[in-house]
Amino acid sequence: MPRGIQRKGIIRRNKILRSAVKLFLEGGYEKTTTANIAQAAGMAPSSFFAAFENKEALLYTLTESMFESQFDNAEKLIGSSADPLLVYAVETALQMYITELSEPLRELYVMAYSLPTTSEYIYQNTAKKVGALFKDYVPGAQEKDFYEMDIASAGVMRGFMAKHCDLYFTIDQKLKRFLGCCFTLYHVPQEKQDAVIGAVLAMELKPIAEKIIADTVARAEQGFEEIMAN
Repeated sequence: MPRGIQRKGIIRRNKILRSAVKLFLEGGYEKTTTANIAQAAGMAPSSFFAAFENKEALLYTLTESMFESQFDNAEKLIGSSADPLLVYAVETALQMYITELSEPLRELYVMAYSLPTTSEYIYQNTAKKVGALFKDYVPGAQEKDFYEMDIASAGVMRGFMAKHCDLYFTIDQKLKRFLGCCFTLYHVPQEKQDAVIGAVLAMELKPIAEKIIADTVARAEQGFEEIMAN
């Protein structure tokens, strides 16, 4: 394919992605149509399908971006040499906070954990990382074992993300229950569970989650502008 044509395709794809993210954050995933996205990007409806097979395919690309650096935020916050359980707990707690800060983001995460292609990507991507984090607690487990266990833990994650916090089911209670379920799944001793969960609940994660959201949106927009400028 000639370089100029390939470049135009990349620009079109990124312009659609940028417009989609903006619309998803404003009105939610479900209510946003491919026609809405194409219009916001200043393109004909057919242009969307030249870049993506459908809306789920677009969400798959966004899911790759959301999860390819999974656990990086936690490692930057507490250090790459920190207790692997604390890394897992902080990363998943940040995701919970992010979904509590925005209903459109909640919907986006829940859809990513629900649709066939995106959920399969999450299972495969997360299983490898979880295997490294929990290998000492599940001796002899192979990658397929962690894949199967991640199907379960992802289901728990989806359920807790979808459930709104309220006066009685606070974010601390949500994190405590979620982490307890997942740590039990991976055979973490109760004493160790209590110590890690206590450490996470003592952290001020809400402002960090807010910054992650702002930085992610800024990077997406910057990346698009750089492509347009080159």
